[in-house]
Amino acid sequence: MNYKEVITRETAERYVENPHEGEVEINKFTAIEDDAAEILGSFRTPRAADLLNDPSSKTPAFSELQTPILELNGLRSISDATADNLSQHDGCLQLNGLTSISDAAGESLSRCKGHLELNGLRNISDATAESLSRCEAQVFLEGLTSLSDAAADSLSKLAGDLDLRSVTFLSDAAATNLSAFKGRTLILDGLTHISDGAAESLSHCKGHLYLNGLTHISDAAAESLAKHQGFLHLNGLKNLSDNAAESLSKGKAHLYLNGLTSLSDAAAKSLGGSSNRLHLNGLTSLSQAAAESLSQCESDLFLDGLKSISDEAAESFMKHLGQLRLNGLTSLSSSAARSFGKRHGALILEGLKNLSDTAAKGLCQHSGRLQVNGLTSISDTAAEHLSKHSGFCLSLNGLKDISDAAAESFGRYRGRYLELNGLTEISLVAAGNLRKQPGKLQANSPDVMTKSEATTGK
Repeated sequence: MNYKEVITRETAERYVENPHEGEVEINKFTAIEDDAAEILGSFRTPRAADLLNDPSSKTPAFSELQTPILELNGLRSISDATADNLSQHDGCLQLNGLTSISDAAGESLSRCKGHLELNGLRNISDATAESLSRCEAQVFLEGLTSLSDAAADSLSKLAGDLDLRSVTFLSDAAATNLSAFKGRTLILDGLTHISDGAAESLSHCKGHLYLNGLTHISDAAAESLAKHQGFLHLNGLKNLSDNAAESLSKGKAHLYLNGLTSLSDAAAKSLGGSSNRLHLNGLTSLSQAAAESLSQCESDLFLDGLKSISDEAAESFMKHLGQLRLNGLTSLSSSAARSFGKRHGALILEGLKNLSDTAAKGLCQHSGRLQVNGLTSISDTAAEHLSKHSGFCLSLNGLKDISDAAAESFGRYRGRYLELNGLTEISLVAAGNLRKQPGKLQANSPDVMTKSEATTGK
C-alpha cells in the first residue's frame, strides 16, 4: 500500500492543527492507522463558551465554533479499533467509502453523538442493524440494497430520517416491522413493486413516506396508503385508476403525484374533494371539467406543468381557497388575470416573464400572497396597478431595476410585505420613494448607486 494513502498519526496531528485550512485533505486517504483514528476521534473544535471565558483566545470565524464534519469517505475498510476511536467524535462522521463493517465496528459506531453516514454499505448484518438502532443521531444508509426482516425491525427504532432508497425488495414481514417507524422521513424509492399487505403496513408510518419508485399501485394498495397520516410521495406513478384516486382523496395524506401526465375527469373529481395538498406538477393539460373539480380542493394545489390555462379554467380556480401554484405559465390573459384577482388564497406565478398592463390591473384585486418573481422588468402602468394589490404580500424579487415612477407607486403599497430583493440598480429618488411604503420592505440594496454613477465610478 502506498504510504501516502494512509492517514498516519503525523497526518492526523497536522489536520487537527488547522482543520479549516484545507492543508490536509483527509477525505482522499484510503486507509487509516488506529492511533491516527484516536487523534481524529478525540479532536474537538473550540466552543464559544470556552473562548469567551479565555480572554487570551483569538476570535475565530463562526464556522470554527462548530463541531466539524469528519469526512473520511476515502477509507475502504477500518479496523475494529479504528471504529472504536472514531466513535468518540461528537460531530458528523462520514464513512461513505466503506462497503462492509464488522459487527464489532457497528457496535462501536453506534456510540457516535453526531450524524453517521454509511452510504457505501450494500448490506448489514442483523447484529449491526440492532447496534445502529441505538444511535442518538441520524444514520444514513442510502446504499443498502437488501434488508432482512430483523434488520427492518431494528432500524425502525431510529429517529430522524431513514433513507433506504436503494432497497429493491421488501417482504411483508419487513414492511410490518418498518410500520413502527416514528421518525420524520422513510425513503423507499428503490421499490418498484409493493404488495397490498406491505402497503397496509407502511401506511402506519408517520411523516414523509417516499415510494417514488412505484409506477403502478393496485386499488387495494391505494386504499391502504390513503390511511397514511403525513406526506405520501408517489411521484413515479404514470397513471392512476379512478378507484385509486377516490381512495387517496379520502385519506389524510398530502399527495405528491407529480408523475401523472394526465388525469381523467372522474379522478379529478375525486381528488378535488381532498382536504390535503395536491401536487400534480406533471399534468400538462386539464379539461374544463377537471379544472372545475380540482378547484374544489380545500388545500394547496400545485400545477406547475401547465404551460397555458384557458380563461374558463382560470375562472374555475377563482373558487379555490388554498395556495395555487402555476409556475409553468409564461403569460396570462387579461381575462384569466381578472379571475385570479378574485381569489383569496396565495397565488404563485413564478414562470411569468412579462405582465401586460391589463393583466396587472386584473391581479391587483387579489387578496392573498401574490408571487411573481419571474418578472425582470415592469412598466410604470403595471407597477401602478400592482401597488393597489389587496393582499398582505407582493413578491417581485426578479426585478433588477425600476423607474422612479414605479418606485413611487410601490411606495404607496398598503400590504404588509413588499419583496424586491432582486433590485441591483435604482436611483436615489426611487430608493426614497420605496421607503415611504408603510409595510415591511424587503430589498437587499435599496441605496445602490444609479447607473450613471456606476459608469463614472463616483
